[in-house]
Amino acid sequence: MVGVAYDCLANPLGAVRSTFAKAIASGSDPASFSGKDWGAVDLFRSFLYDDGGLSQVPLLNSASIRWVQPNTLVRFRGMIQDMLGNEFYVGAYTDGSVWRTNKFTDVPQFPMDSKPDMRLWERRMIYCTPVSDDGIEGSSSPKKLKENGHSSLPTPSQQSITEGTSSSVIMVPDVDRDLLPCLIKIYDCPESDLKLNEVFEFVGVFTFDSEFKEDKDVSDDFTNGFSEDVLVHLPPNKVPRLHCFIHRKLAVHDFLPCSPTIEPKPNVVKEIRESLLRHLTAVLGNDGIAANFMLLHLLSTVHSRVETVAVGKLSLNLNCLSKESAPVFGTRIGRALKNILPFTQCISLTVDYLNTASLAPRKDYETSRLITGALQLAEGSHMIFDETRLEAGILNSVGVENARLLKTLIELQKVEYDFKFYKLDMPADIQMVVLSEGKSNILPADVVLPFHPSSVASVEVTAEALEVWRWYLATLRSLPHSIESEIQKVIENDLVAARQEDRTLGTQDFSRLLTMGRLMSMSFGETSLSLEHWQMVKELERLRRERLK
Repeated sequence: MVGVAYDCLANPLGAVRSTFAKAIASGSDPASFSGKDWGAVDLFRSFLYDDGGLSQVPLLNSASIRWVQPNTLVRFRGMIQDMLGNEFYVGAYTDGSVWRTNKFTDVPQFPMDSKPDMRLWERRMIYCTPVSDDGIEGSSSPKKLKENGHSSLPTPSQQSITEGTSSSVIMVPDVDRDLLPCLIKIYDCPESDLKLNEVFEFVGVFTFDSEFKEDKDVSDDFTNGFSEDVLVHLPPNKVPRLHCFIHRKLAVHDFLPCSPTIEPKPNVVKEIRESLLRHLTAVLGNDGIAANFMLLHLLSTVHSRVETVAVGKLSLNLNCLSKESAPVFGTRIGRALKNILPFTQCISLTVDYLNTASLAPRKDYETSRLITGALQLAEGSHMIFDETRLEAGILNSVGVENARLLKTLIELQKVEYDFKFYKLDMPADIQMVVLSEGKSNILPADVVLPFHPSSVASVEVTAEALEVWRWYLATLRSLPHSIESEIQKVIENDLVAARQEDRTLGTQDFSRLLTMGRLMSMSFGETSLSLEHWQMVKELERLRRERLK
């Protein structure tokens, strides 16, 4: 239990040092603590989860950093943007005859001379960027929100910010200028626990030096570790540090501000489905067919991979838009999706954007940093591409490469990382909507639908409705699904008949229809495809093909 001499919130390092002293007093050898915990992490795990302390720990972001005190306990939520390798540090040393520890801190508590009674330990460093808080997490919405759609989508210049030092540039794509990155220091953790682009919550000791001035001549290797590059390119007055006790991978549910207490029973799910479908229909100018496809699209996710095929994706291309209507409906769609999805962003595709944008992450070997690109996104992100601004022009070599990267992403759900000497495909799970005048050639979507809106009325929605729709999308996307043998035979017969009627249909069309069947049944909260829902898919596809004529 936590003693009265310290507390885990205001003085976490006191708790660390106290448990270390107790372990030494019990006869433990400091050498045995390399890569191991002596009880400090267990103490914090008990405080956070058994005693309900997690709710008391402040969330570190651009707002709270103004008042959170250094060396206190904080939480940080973010995507792992870069793995910075390992750092050696003096984990334990003697102060006279007393053993001290530097674990979970950058600066020792007592003066430390270079002497033989030191123990070098190792910790991992990862660079995390906050996931966008425009959507679920940051939506402190009023009772009613209006989506009237009279402003345009963000321009490419609004899509990224540059934050750097004199020696390097750190690109943080598609977030507000005030969003805060963080350098996380990880202890005693298998490398397989943390992967690039995954979203985690880290709980640990916050350190930040707003007055930091780099001076290599007086830097102390024992104090600051042996990772000089990190000090040069990520100075503590630019990027805060968090020395992590506990981390956990986050799912969409973790970004719901207050999950409603709802059991996913079919009758309840059906009511929620109907209300969300009505909302999407209003947002989409009373185009009911587009709303039905949008609902299936929002439930889609890559649930498996068969060779190069990402099974479960359902990208959507709404075409027949003009340069005048695209900004109106693009804004309406963008606002609606930001209110119900955790990570969303909009990009306007122009020749200039394609010719200049940094889409693929690339390795900078001079700084040993992975320079992020616009397509390095958290799993489950949503992107809207407005292609209506794409004028006739010439793509340079960068533009051609960017067009190829976008095509690969929408078709294979992969992003190619450039490591200079080789390329590495990283799997992605990104929902994509394309707005275009004609069928998009740059972003060939799974579903191409001529968009036929008939009104531009304002849309009002309550905060309570938004909470329920967020829960609906987050819950149903993770439902298991199967197809019974009887229905499977019906589907096979229907697909054979469809092929006989239209010889242009291929395996991609059949795969898409099966995906739509799965999503249709999921939208009703069902875990297996029924004949009724398969008939709904066939009718929806018939209506879509009618429009294509």
